[in-house]
Amino acid sequence: MDASTVNISFKKDLLQLIDKVAKEEMRSRSELIREAARMYIERKKRWEQIFAFGDHQRNKINLSEADLENEIHEFRKSKRISD
Repeated sequence: MDASTVNISFKKDLLQLIDKVAKEEMRSRSELIREAARMYIERKKRWEQIFAFGDHQRNKINLSEADLENEIHEFRKSKRISD
């Protein structure tokens, strides 16, 4: 594995939590932070794909951003009334 060493600053309380979880999982701090970074990047990519799909679907039915916002607002309003 080709690795680079980086320096990262954490607040003490966050670093304590990182160390606690790493110890509980019997992993190194570096392993835990690497996994957290990978998971963040993957989750961000998934959300980008979801929004791109939504935009594609919205464009297929010729719905503007304003129309979509209005539909969401009306749906939420109807849910509040029916609850």
